Amino acid sequence: MQYLNISLDIKNKPELDPGFIPVFKFNKAYLKTAKQPFSFAIERNDNQIFVKSTFIQGGEENAEADLLYTERLLKFELWQKGGFKIYINGDASIIGKLKQIYSPDGARAFDAKFMSRVYQKAFEIIGCDKLPEPYESKKVVGGHFDGCRVGVDFGGSDYKVAAVIDGEAVYSNETVWNPKTNSDPDYHLANITAAMKEAAEHLPRVDAIGISSAGLVGNNKVLYAQLYGEVPENLYATRIKDIYAQAVSAVGKDIPFEVANDGDVAALAGAICLSKKNILGLAMGTSYIGGFIDKTGNLSNRISELAFAPADLSPDAAADVWTKDIGVGVQYFCQEAVIKLAPAADIDISGYDTPAKKLKAVQKQLAEGHKGAAAIFKTIGSYLGHTIPQYVEIYGAESYLLLGRVVSGKGGDIIKETAEMVLKDEYPELSAEILLPDEKTRRMGQSVAAASLPKL
Repeated sequence: MQYLNISLDIKNKPELDPGFIPVFKFNKAYLKTAKQPFSFAIERNDNQIFVKSTFIQGGEENAEADLLYTERLLKFELWQKGGFKIYINGDASIIGKLKQIYSPDGARAFDAKFMSRVYQKAFEIIGCDKLPEPYESKKVVGGHFDGCRVGVDFGGSDYKVAAVIDGEAVYSNETVWNPKTNSDPDYHLANITAAMKEAAEHLPRVDAIGISSAGLVGNNKVLYAQLYGEVPENLYATRIKDIYAQAVSAVGKDIPFEVANDGDVAALAGAICLSKKNILGLAMGTSYIGGFIDKTGNLSNRISELAFAPADLSPDAAADVWTKDIGVGVQYFCQEAVIKLAPAADIDISGYDTPAKKLKAVQKQLAEGHKGAAAIFKTIGSYLGHTIPQYVEIYGAESYLLLGRVVSGKGGDIIKETAEMVLKDEYPELSAEILLPDEKTRRMGQSVAAASLPKL
C-alpha cells in the first residue's frame, strides 16, 4: 500500500482492523530516503536530558510526510520519557509547525498542558543550533522481601492486595472499585486505606508497604493519575498528592513505604519472578503503561506512558477520549481496545455499565468458544507484534512481559501467540522474547512485586 508516497508492505493485518498502519513499518520505509539531519532533546526534572537524532526527507513535495514523521516521533518520545522543554535542531518550517501544534490552540494542546502540570513548568519548544548534552539518572528499587510486607496495586477498575512474609505471599485478593468516575477524595482515601488494612490483617506485623499505582508518581507523591481525574483540581494538592502517605499513616505509625508506577512494577515483577534483566513490562489493564529495567538491573526514570504513544498512523484510527489524539496505545493494548473491537466482532456489550464488566463479558464469550471474541484478542496480538519492533528500537529490551487483566485467561495466550507469529513472519531480524507468566502472576504479580519496593 501507499501512504504519503511511502510504500508499505503489511502482510499480517489485524483481523478486525485491516486499516492499521504500524508506526515502525512507516518509519523504516520513510527513513530509507531521508538524508537531512533532524534532532531534538527533551528536558525533564532533575536535569535529565534525552536526545534523539534522526533524518527527514526534506523538500516541499515531502512536507506532509516529514511533519507526520517528526510529530509522531516527538509525541512518542515525550510520552515515553516525559518532559517540559523541547530543543530542536533542524528544518525551521517543521519547528514552526510543531510549535503551533503544541500551542494552547494546537492539536497537542492537551499534551503540553499535561506536561506543564506534571513538572510545574511551562511547556515550550525552541529551535537551537546545538542541543544540550544528554543525561539520564537511574534508580535501584525493589527486590526486598525480608520481613512482613503489604503490597497493593491500584488500577482503574480494581485493586489487588498481597500479604508477603519473607518473600512468600500468604494472602492475595482482588476488589472492584471505580476511582475514575468518583470525585470525592474521601472515597479514594477510604478504599486505599481499606486495601492496605485488608492485607495487614493477614500479617503478624507490618514492616513495610509497597504501592503500585497507575499514573505518574514521584518521591512517593501522585503527580497526576487518571485514577483521580474527577477530583477537582483545587483539591488535588491537598487531598490527592500525598494520599498514599495518608493511608499508610492510618495503618500504622512510621511504616516505611515506597510508591512506584504500575508499569515499573510490572517490569520489576518480571525481573524478580523470571530472573530477567533488560526487560520491558507491559501492563495491559484499565490503561496501558510500560516499565523498563535495563541490562544492569536498574529501573529507568522514564514515564513510559505508552497509552498515549502513537501506535497506528491510519488517518481513520480510533480517537482517545481523554487526549483527543488518534492512533495512540490506549486504543490498542488495554481493555479500551477490547471495547473498541467488540462491534466488529459482532459482540454487544452495551448492557454492561463499566469497562471492567465489558471486558469480562468478552472474556466469558471467549471461554465459551465465540469466534468473534477470539478475533478480538488475535487483533490485539497483531497490534502488539507490529509495535514491539518500535519498542526494541526505543528501549533496546530483549524481553517483553505481559501483565494485566487483558492478558488473563485464554485471551493472553492468543495475544502472545499472534504477536510471536507476526514478529517471526514480518520482523525476523529482531530478537524479542514475549513472556506470559502463569495465571495468578498475570493478575496478582504486581501487588506481590510492589511489596518488595521498600528497603528496610
